[in-house]
Amino acid sequence: MRKIPALIIFIFYSSVSFAQYTHADTLRGTNGPARSWWDVTKYDLHVKFNVEDKSISGWNEISFKVLKKTNILQIDLQEPMHLDSVMFRELTLVKEDGIYWEKPVKISDIKKDGNAYFISLPVAWLNINDEKNIIIYYHGKPQTALNPPWDGGIIWKRDDRNNPWITIACQGLGASVWYPCKDHQSDEPDSAELHITAPSELVSVANGKLRSKIENKDGTSTYSWAVVNPINNYDIIPYIGRYVNFNEVYKGEKGNLNMNYWVLDYNLEKAKKQFAEAPKMMKAFEYWFGPYPFYEDGYKLVEAPHPGMEHQSAIAYGNHYQNGYYKSGDLSASGWGLKWDYIIVHESAHEWFGNNITTKDIADMWVHEGFADYAETLFTEYYYGKQAANEYVIGLRKRIENNISVIGPYGVNKEGSVDMYYKGSNMIHTIRQVINDDEKFRNILIGLNKTFYHQTVITKQIEEYISKTSGKDLSKIFDQYLRTTMIPTLEYKIEKGRPDDWVGRGNLFYRWTNCVKGFNMPVKILTANDKYNFIYPTESLKQIKFVNNNLKVDDNFYIYTKKL
Repeated sequence: MRKIPALIIFIFYSSVSFAQYTHADTLRGTNGPARSWWDVTKYDLHVKFNVEDKSISGWNEISFKVLKKTNILQIDLQEPMHLDSVMFRELTLVKEDGIYWEKPVKISDIKKDGNAYFISLPVAWLNINDEKNIIIYYHGKPQTALNPPWDGGIIWKRDDRNNPWITIACQGLGASVWYPCKDHQSDEPDSAELHITAPSELVSVANGKLRSKIENKDGTSTYSWAVVNPINNYDIIPYIGRYVNFNEVYKGEKGNLNMNYWVLDYNLEKAKKQFAEAPKMMKAFEYWFGPYPFYEDGYKLVEAPHPGMEHQSAIAYGNHYQNGYYKSGDLSASGWGLKWDYIIVHESAHEWFGNNITTKDIADMWVHEGFADYAETLFTEYYYGKQAANEYVIGLRKRIENNISVIGPYGVNKEGSVDMYYKGSNMIHTIRQVINDDEKFRNILIGLNKTFYHQTVITKQIEEYISKTSGKDLSKIFDQYLRTTMIPTLEYKIEKGRPDDWVGRGNLFYRWTNCVKGFNMPVKILTANDKYNFIYPTESLKQIKFVNNNLKVDDNFYIYTKKL
């Protein structure tokens, strides 16, 4: 084959790599210069839902802190939504009819670039550490979700009795699909209010606690909900329908926790029976992960017209009041997945991993999904024992695709492989075996939620914390499972002893292949005493005395074996 200069090869593959992402992807996925200088402290969102023409309109008052002395501010609002105007709430007193009052100043210097608006604020009004407010008015018909929650957008549905049923699912796609915001996962508002106006015959539910309900003169009602904790943009979600409510008080690790359940009126009795699992979930996860992270905002399950989502303090529930996962049953095929309600367990686990601990870039979403998926195993272990849990997580392996790496490309709002779920949980399970101390492992999970409480993180912070607190360098394991599609393979050969040796001594030769450079994960094998003991393979061939005729590796390690 004719040799091609290395520089040409590099340029070709670099252009292929970069060509798949656009300027719009970078604007959406990067904490660029028009975002990094300001920190959102609050969203105060007012939205009216017009059922007849499937449109929405309203305004969002954004409070923010100035971090750097600059003035170009990026606001995201996805087409076909329209940004109408921007008002800057500067302390300017205006005299009208003999009365002085504060009047926001309209900003006219606004440039649109796809789904991003660049707003020029007067530099003189912005000083480092200032607290400022802008009000953004908007309207339009948001993108409709085709297959929620995976293909997101607004959901205009009818319930079984033909009543309007409305909500939104927008993880990945972004909250800017329906309201103007700083649509980057690294910056969460410290608090938020959502004021929902809809027809009076419907009930509007959202995150946090209900502050008020106002009956308007035009046949609509406005429900005001508020959260007092940091919250992801995509978690701020309205639910509108013929809801009824029941509740209970759970006596948890931080005291009394209000647990509320909002369901369609005709499903009330089903819900009372099925949602008895919610306090069981809370008990198990407070044991494994520490206190529920949002006691001040309470916990809710809200019936939704899609399978489910982890909306903070208002979990979307669409599992049709049954155990397992709707239409898929037991994802592990072990039988244990039919013992509990998948949506209650999995989506609620995100309150700890995803909502309490949030990744700055969705490329690192394994932190959300890997731990939430493994939470299913931990829930199973808490109520049905360790063997049941092992069978469950091992059963998930058949769903691993190993097509692309778990961690996606950074800065372009792109997730990695769907393997972040099943491969992510099996990696965590494997690391648990390496740590070989269940109490230490549990303390690591609790420590993660305590150390990174209400924070946004990068994957390295999580990886390094687990390595440091476990006392083991796990970096090569993370690299192997998160950054490659290779499954480490234990290559081995058994050399039997001499026929005249009554002890039957022999040798086992072994090494790691199909692995990252320097991979040295220990693994347990069955030895002569019918117990599993560690061996310590590297990429170089090692040898130990071995009396068994066959090699049996502990199934809890997610690896392959290959006999030479």
